[in-house]
Amino acid sequence: MYNVLIVDDEFLARKLLQGYVEKMPELNLAGTCQNASEAFRAVQAGGIDILLLDIHLPDLNGIDFARTCKQVPAIIFTTAYSEYAVDSYTVSAVDYLLKPIVFGRFEEAIGKACRKIDGERLKAQEKQASGKEEGSPADEEGYLLVKADYRLYKINYADLLYIEGQHEYVSFYTTGKRITALYSLKSLEETLPEKQFVRVHKSYIVSIPHIRELGPQSLMLNGVRIPIGGSYREALLKRLGIQ
Repeated sequence: MYNVLIVDDEFLARKLLQGYVEKMPELNLAGTCQNASEAFRAVQAGGIDILLLDIHLPDLNGIDFARTCKQVPAIIFTTAYSEYAVDSYTVSAVDYLLKPIVFGRFEEAIGKACRKIDGERLKAQEKQASGKEEGSPADEEGYLLVKADYRLYKINYADLLYIEGQHEYVSFYTTGKRITALYSLKSLEETLPEKQFVRVHKSYIVSIPHIRELGPQSLMLNGVRIPIGGSYREALLKRLGIQ
């Protein structure tokens, strides 16, 4: 069974795709969303295998949103605009369906998505059986690529001071600028290297090398005071080597 999320701001488009999903017994409709904000919450909740994603959304370009969905195995774009076809492959989309979408093309795209998911599941099982873990790209690179304001920013770990969560968005505070983008602290916490970054509060991840002062309920880095959540303090002290 493959869980499918439909993201489209047009009611009729959502209903058509919902009908197609319900025709295929191997698919389960996980939900429908009208914009990227709703979709972001649904994706972060987990369990989405296939994302049927419109490109023209009211709050964020669908391709930009797709770049935040690293945990979704298969993305299929559904749009009335053919000019984005090349861009869709920069986010490893499995297919690109032009509206009006006929059921035959939909079946074909779903077949590609299911094969990709099956392949990734098999690789994961083989890695688990061999006792190997897949490393994070971020751990290997020493920097983070962040998409915001229709630009791609390269943030070196050495320059990243802290990250502040703001509902569906986060702000990256570096030594030179602030960048706000559509991410979640949870996904960043799992991606960033543990030796360099630590979660200290429900709304903050900080750079360990930049910590200059540690108090009972807060810490200081680069002249900025960051609160320490009660449930995070013990883990923070352990990471700092303080017993």
